[in-house]
Amino acid sequence: MHPVELFELIVAMFVAVLVLHYVAQRLSLPPAVALMVGGGTLAFLPGLPQVELDPELVLVVFLPPLLMDGAWFTALAPFRRHLAGIASLAVGAVLFTAAAVALAAKIVVSDLPWAACVALGAIVSPPDAVSARAVLQRVKLPRRLGTLLEGESLLNDATGLVLFRFAVAATLTGTFSLGEALGSFAFLVGGGLLVGGAIGAIWVLLLRRLGDDYLMIAASVLVCWVSYIAGEVLHVSGVIATVTAGLVCGWYQHTIFTASVRLRGVAFWQTLIFLMEAAVFILIGLSLRGVLERVGGIGVVWQDMAVPAAAVIAAMTLARFAYVFAGDAVLKQLKRSGRRAAEPLGARAATVASWAGMRGVVTLAVALSLPETMPERDLMLVIAFAAIIATVLVQGTTLGLVIRWAGLREDERAHPPLDLFAAEAAMLRAQLVAVERRAYSDDGTLLHPRLLDSYRRRATISTEFQGSMDERQESIGAHFDVILAAVAAGRAELIRLHRTQQIDDETMHDLERDLDLEELGAIAARG
Repeated sequence: MHPVELFELIVAMFVAVLVLHYVAQRLSLPPAVALMVGGGTLAFLPGLPQVELDPELVLVVFLPPLLMDGAWFTALAPFRRHLAGIASLAVGAVLFTAAAVALAAKIVVSDLPWAACVALGAIVSPPDAVSARAVLQRVKLPRRLGTLLEGESLLNDATGLVLFRFAVAATLTGTFSLGEALGSFAFLVGGGLLVGGAIGAIWVLLLRRLGDDYLMIAASVLVCWVSYIAGEVLHVSGVIATVTAGLVCGWYQHTIFTASVRLRGVAFWQTLIFLMEAAVFILIGLSLRGVLERVGGIGVVWQDMAVPAAAVIAAMTLARFAYVFAGDAVLKQLKRSGRRAAEPLGARAATVASWAGMRGVVTLAVALSLPETMPERDLMLVIAFAAIIATVLVQGTTLGLVIRWAGLREDERAHPPLDLFAAEAAMLRAQLVAVERRAYSDDGTLLHPRLLDSYRRRATISTEFQGSMDERQESIGAHFDVILAAVAAGRAELIRLHRTQQIDDETMHDLERDLDLEELGAIAARG
């Protein structure tokens, strides 16, 4: 394909994204469903070139920013608090599901080697971070359940990718060492933590010195790819490195970013993520044509591969239910035995967690990376594609219904000590103290009576200053200096409340945005 034609195809794809997203909103459908179906339909239009995805390119282009976005806005305190549950899902559930899928695949395709069956299990076992975000951001979940599912989606790809690599190697070489596999997994995860932590620390030091809005935004966008590529180059987990760097950057962004960087950067970042998420699903749909042509058409798929695909999808779905409910039963027994830290989800929440297992771009990219000499490669590729379609179209469209059926309510103990209004009151008290300190001159003269009364009402303040132009500018500057000091005091109090876990991340971001807008208004008015 000529480079100009490729660019035209990319532009056409993003135009299709806008149209399909609009259609999804009008029909009250999850955008992921509309994009995937639309991409699949476009793939068979006459004259449209066949889209062939390079798996390594797909992973390095799309996965780092989407992982970074999830990690950046992850509430760190709940993440740490529920880390055991997250790790159970990200590691235990993936391994259990892979084993169940391997068993099902061996039963329906008896001549498939066991190692190849495990490789297939590794491909379809981890729920996808992109698919999870696309669905979970449209539904309202209790904080604990939302933290578990979002945390799982950030970390489980590392488990699946490591398992896949060892299974493929075992299939091609005929040898496997459990001890070596466990040691390699520990090295990949530990190395990913170190690399991600180091890059996050470098990012913090760098941004403290850049001093330019656009440089800071650019550095913040690039850090996701830098951490992922550095992890892969150093032969550790790029996924873990990216997530770790994202957690570090997200924690320090409140103290490093200026108001203008935060507002501009978040707007740019959210637009970028929107386009990348949409492109992922439409590319999955567009790749359908190539998969079908490779295996001989829809007739061959329906006749020879439908039964194995159905068996694998059933196995991976039931395995997740079995694992989640078994884990919840263990927590119930621990709580009965007096373990206060054990908090079972309950049957309804466990049902929601079990049903939230959508697969996506990682499953497809890993399947496409299967070596040509892999036994039953075409069958495994079709099964991976079927798993994506089934989970996104079925689970993605019905998850909201399942959540409404479950009638889940927020555990009052999960709420932080202060709600939005109490946090805002504390912030305003800190601002008032800052204004009172600066409202009077050294000799006790009241300099800013209107600010002391209510510094918010300043829309027409410039017309009330008297004197010459220079005197007016000096008075205006002093006036807004007090406002900026009040904003700084409010920001310091807000960060203190967040760091001491008296408010959650949602409250932090809401009030921080208000302060950013107030600060930018004061800077613009001050001149």
